[in-house]
Amino acid sequence: MNSSLVRRGLSMAALAAAMILASCESGPSAAEIEAQRLAAEAAAAAARKPPAIVLNDSVAQAASIYVTFMRDTAQMRGGFTSAEAIQEALRKGTAYDPAQLSRGMIAYASIIALQSPEFVAGVNQYGINPVQRQQMIAQITADPAYAAVLPGAEHAAGLIIATLARDITALTDAAESIESDAYTIQERNDPRRAWAVAHIADRNARLQGAKTTSAGTMLPSAEEAAALFAAANSGSGLNVEAGPRRPPYTPAVANALAIAALAALGAAGDDAKLNTDILQTDSSTEFCLSISKLNLYQCLAASRPSYEDMFCVGRHVVRDLASCTQGSAVVIPTGFVSDPVTSARAPAITPTPIASPAPVAAPAQSSATATSSLNSGTPYQPN
Repeated sequence: MNSSLVRRGLSMAALAAAMILASCESGPSAAEIEAQRLAAEAAAAAARKPPAIVLNDSVAQAASIYVTFMRDTAQMRGGFTSAEAIQEALRKGTAYDPAQLSRGMIAYASIIALQSPEFVAGVNQYGINPVQRQQMIAQITADPAYAAVLPGAEHAAGLIIATLARDITALTDAAESIESDAYTIQERNDPRRAWAVAHIADRNARLQGAKTTSAGTMLPSAEEAAALFAAANSGSGLNVEAGPRRPPYTPAVANALAIAALAALGAAGDDAKLNTDILQTDSSTEFCLSISKLNLYQCLAASRPSYEDMFCVGRHVVRDLASCTQGSAVVIPTGFVSDPVTSARAPAITPTPIASPAPVAAPAQSSATATSSLNSGTPYQPN
């Protein structure tokens, strides 16, 4: 091979190598630099952003149990047209488990709390720094009441208490209607009186049926649970409004705030179900509902005619639900369900006292005395 050709080939190779080295030394292009800058800014922004709200589906399912049962119960009214209609109301009204209903109320309250932008924003500021977030999660799980002092808690508590107050009012209205009708139906010109004063055929079976129904498991509403789950994880959708409410708060409200705070920190998902399950427990609410059940059984044991069963439904199902909910929602002096107090709305009639207590059929006893005996807890003894 000609030496000149060899030298020329080597020169070309050296030139190509020099060009490659020059291109490497020139660094990334302007477009590449801009892309790197934008990526770094996005990463920094993501690091400054708090985690999204996360609440597991079991909380929404528990809440749906409370919402559907309380809504259905609040729709009860007096004006029953048959003895069977009263028994149907009794079956529906006793179909709750105190533990499940208590848990459902707290679960529902936690979703209500997440509708407060002030509370969610107040908690979010502790979720930006990973270390601080973990410290906050540990603090809340160790002491749920700590959530009640977080920024915005007064706004969330206000929503909870106002929403539960509406439930209490609806239940109280229903109780007033049923209890008032228990007096009205005894009036001599009421066309329902004939069957209302007749004794119930199998009282023991009716009482046992109420106990059996009470022992059943409450099932969540799929439709209601889906709506509540969406509202919880979006922080909107329930359209609740109320002013702030300052402490003190009941344990039920404090636990609801704790669940909501964990959700706002992204720490109430499926992997944290144990924490949310524990926080749905409130022994005071559950105890109140359990005592209400016992009062109902005692009322049914003493009741003989249908109008007395009507009174039992109004007083120890509907009104006691309102009383227990009130005790869970607001801090009040010591109270008990079914205290013998005068109804806010007077009975529709005032029974006329019977001049001579002649030995006639049991319903002929003064209706005021018979119904009042249930109110006072004294078993009614017919003549």
